[in-house]
Parts: sequence; C-alpha cells; structure tokens
Amino acid sequence: MADRVTHDPQIAAIIEKETSRQEQSLNLIASENTVSRSVLAAQGSVLTNKYAEGYPARRYYGGCDYVDQAEDLAVARARKLFNAPYANVQPHSGSQANMAVYFALLNPGDRVLAMDLSHGGHLTHGAAASFSGRLFEFAHYGLTHDTQIIDMNQVADLANSFRPRLIVAGASAYPRIIDFQSFADIAASVNALFMVDMAHIAGLVAGGVHPTPVGYADVVTSTTHKTLRGPRGGLILGSDDLAGKINSQIFPGIQGGPLMHVIAAKAVAFNEALAPGFAGYQQQVVENASVLANGLMGRGYHLVSNGTDNHMVLMDLTDRNLTGKEAEDRLGRAGITVNKNTVPNEARGPFVTSGIRIGVPLITSRGMTPDAVRQVAELICDVLDDAATVHRVTSEVRDLCRQYPLYPGDD
Repeated sequence: MADRVTHDPQIAAIIEKETSRQEQSLNLIASENTVSRSVLAAQGSVLTNKYAEGYPARRYYGGCDYVDQAEDLAVARARKLFNAPYANVQPHSGSQANMAVYFALLNPGDRVLAMDLSHGGHLTHGAAASFSGRLFEFAHYGLTHDTQIIDMNQVADLANSFRPRLIVAGASAYPRIIDFQSFADIAASVNALFMVDMAHIAGLVAGGVHPTPVGYADVVTSTTHKTLRGPRGGLILGSDDLAGKINSQIFPGIQGGPLMHVIAAKAVAFNEALAPGFAGYQQQVVENASVLANGLMGRGYHLVSNGTDNHMVLMDLTDRNLTGKEAEDRLGRAGITVNKNTVPNEARGPFVTSGIRIGVPLITSRGMTPDAVRQVAELICDVLDDAATVHRVTSEVRDLCRQYPLYPGDD
C-alpha cells in the first residue's frame, strides 16, 4: 500500500509501519474494523478532487454529474440496508451526525435525556467537554446496580420528572441488547422525540443480530465504520418529514463540501453489507464475543453485566489492583490493542479508568472463529495476571496473526 506515496518517503514509511502494526497485532478496539480492498480503492480515488457543496441535482458547483450518481447510490443502498425512508450520507463523523440532529430537532437550552458516559454513553450524549453538554441541558440514566443493564425504570422516572424534549438511546461501551420499544414508549409518554445513536451496533442491526431502531426512533444516527465495516464517516436515517430540517443542518449548517471519495466508499460498504455473507459475518461476531466473554470470566475476571449480547465486552478491573491504563499499556506491549474505559460508578479519572473495552469485529474480519478467540482470551488473561508473560505472549500473538492475515494474498 505504501507504494502509492513513494514520492513522499516519510509518509510511505509511516504507512508501512502502520500496516505492519495492524498485521502483526491483535486489534481488539471495539470501534475499529478492517475495510475491504474495494472500500480502500473507492476512498483513494479521484473523487477526492471534487467539490460538491449541496445535494445531488442541487449543487453549488458544476461538474457534479458523476459524484451525484455516487451519492445517490450511497443513499439508496443505505435506505435499503436499514429499511429507512430517508438517509443522509454526508456527515463526516458520527459526532457531526449527532450535532446535525440536535440542531434540527432542538433549540439551545432544550432538555435531553441520554446515557451517562461513565455507564457506557458517548461524549456527544451530554458530556460537559462536548458541544452537546455546553449547548443543551442533559440528564443521564445509567445501569442497574445488580444486573448492570440499562435501568428502564430509572429512564421512565427521569423522563417523567425531567420532561426532556429528546430522549437518546445508544452507547459506546454497553454490551447488551437495547430495548428500543421500551424507549419509544417512554418517549411517547412524555411527548418527547426519540433518537437512537447506533454507531456501535449498526453492522449488527444490518446483519439481523440486533433489533433495529428504525421504526421506533424518530431519527437514527450512526457511524459507517465499526461493525458496519465501512470507511470512517457518519450516517443519518429517519422519516421523510425530517429530511429538510436535517439536510439543512448538515449543509450549510455545520459542514461545507461533502467528502465524495468517502461517500463513494460508504456506497461500496453498504453494498457489501447487502450481500448474503454479511449476516453470517455478524453472527460470527456475536458468537466470538460470547466466546471471549466466557473465556475471560472463566479465568476469574469480572465483566460489566456478566457477559455480552453484542460485539464487545467491558472488563472491570477494580478488584484486580490494576487500572485500565495499566492494562491497556501492558497488553499493548504484548501486541494486543485495547482501550482503557470507564466502568459504572467509576472511581478514577477518564485517563486512568478502572476498566478496558474489548471488541471482536476486526479479528472476526480476519477470519478468526471460536477456537482462535479462546486462545485470544487466554493470552489476555496471561498478560493481565503476570506482566512477566509479555515476551512469550508477543510471540504467540504474532504466530496467531500470521494464521489470519489482514488482507490475505498480500505480501
């Protein structure tokens, strides 16, 4: 891949090093995946040269005939994939998709009810450091103390007392199925709008292994990477009656020209997700995550909610005298990439944390099945149990990665 930038040897070398890192390590970041060569080709195409402010057939620049076709394809495929009446494929990220929806549905200072960040929510769900927490008034629900699943009774009670204009469901570190019907019922009971941020589970929804929020939520936002296995970017789904409001908030509201090369890559990814094998991939993701959870718990480690229904697990290391930062660093030295993460009722700061988040989408894309995932679970526990095992585990990680190349057939 680095041969495309050989006229810039410094960048070529960086790309080569990153390629080697990805090939030779186990990437267990729950929000990352590996895209197909077709997605890479579309994103690296000449479409990056084209400015196309506006929407198909309504651009502010000439020469948009072919990029219009690319965006129309992306929109049509997204709508078909998620059975949605309306789609906007222009958001540069999930955060910008969320921003556009907030601006379309709310006024500054309006009340929003969303999931607490330390319980698994997202920065754009009202964190003080985010634009969302600065511009809108948020209240937050969390997990039950005993089962560590979303406390729907708390959601209902908060909705009744707080009277939000919008209720948000969706998470960045929640390992269980989300009950969209119950959220929709609660929103209706207080005359609130209902938004689902399905960034993490979009691929699972597309593959039929997680319930869809389409039909329950007034609007759905997502990223196009993570479990969906597309390029980095955002997506908005909704009803036709919201299309005008949302479109105008993406452009000219918060963005300028859309990234046409990324939109073309989104179209490719949506087409891949519409293919018959995608559902099987997502079923394998869920099975692999369950195997990983059982392997970790079998070695005595505590997982938030004691397992998983989706693509990730959240390890709580509070009783291990080990911080999330220390665990991330130690595993990283062994070639196992995870991220430190807060846990419910977190006692440490966000740069230290008491947990780590682990996901299986990328190693599943590499072709790993339960036997390999059991080995991965053992390697993780070996390193966390004893830092002296790092050297031995590093060798075993590289052996495992050679068996499951990132791009089979590449030298």
